[in-house]
Amino acid sequence: MFEQLKEILAGKLQVPADLITMEATPEAIELDSLAVVELSLVLDKELGIKISDDTLAQAGTVGDIVRLMEEQGAAL
Repeated sequence: MFEQLKEILAGKLQVPADLITMEATPEAIELDSLAVVELSLVLDKELGIKISDDTLAQAGTVGDIVRLMEEQGAAL
């Protein structure tokens, strides 16, 4: 899941790939509120994973987002 998220962040949201680590905070990778909404839409459209932007905004690190993706992916 981390690699998929990294691909989305780097490819679709223009986050520099070298900044994306499991420990990186949304602020560290410059993930603002608009990017969080966009990420929510891309996860749903491309992976069928529904995570609200509010839930994503509460994630403290990229690793937390990966865990949310795994939880939602397992629920499919």
